[in-house]
Amino acid sequence: MTAPVLILGATSDIGRAIARRFAAQGYPIQLAARQRSRLELDKADLEIRYGVSVSVHEFDVLAVETHADFVQQLPQQPAIVICVVGLMPDQKDCEQNLPLALQVMRTNYEGPAIILSLFAQRFEQQGFGTLVGISSVAGERGRASNYFYGSAKAGFTAFLSGLRHRLAQSGVQVLTVLPGYVNTRMTEGMKLPSLLTAEPQEVANAIFTAIAKKKDVIYVRPIWRWIMVVIRSIPESLFKRLSL
Repeated sequence: MTAPVLILGATSDIGRAIARRFAAQGYPIQLAARQRSRLELDKADLEIRYGVSVSVHEFDVLAVETHADFVQQLPQQPAIVICVVGLMPDQKDCEQNLPLALQVMRTNYEGPAIILSLFAQRFEQQGFGTLVGISSVAGERGRASNYFYGSAKAGFTAFLSGLRHRLAQSGVQVLTVLPGYVNTRMTEGMKLPSLLTAEPQEVANAIFTAIAKKKDVIYVRPIWRWIMVVIRSIPESLFKRLSL
């Protein structure tokens, strides 16, 4: 029997797209989110549409003290864990509301790092498995417009890199996904350039392919790799005068 794919943050647009992509290939699916009741319709749709087994689970990324029990109590251990959890409010709101800023940093870094660490221990012991973290190009250089979110994603990217280094000889794959802009509810109302903006299903397809090809780091749209090379190369003395 094929081990399931666990999707953390499964009520997100990207999470739903990932679930459909893997279900279409016959994988059993485990959907996890803070509000379990919101997953029931997705469960029914996946089961009817693709004929796969789907289970739903309550998971609060901020309640790190519950993460070990969450892992332990899953009815079947997954072979692939994909963390799609994220929060990106307005930067100005974060500056004026420090509890919100803390929530952004914990949601985008602390919680995802802790839960993936727990699965990493299990995967390392068994000698196989895949861990996927969706980070962001915003973490590659701090900008005035989103430095709370960007700093958390920078931490998450570094965490995934270190975890990949640690597990390199264990048979466990660690994949870092850098989507760039994605057309989701999180970016609703933002004016996004079409050339740089992916659709959720595009992200899901890229993840599926990257896992099959044993990739380490992917930019969903390759143009972002070159954009970030340029942005990272700008001297700080000049960068701080730019409006980016």
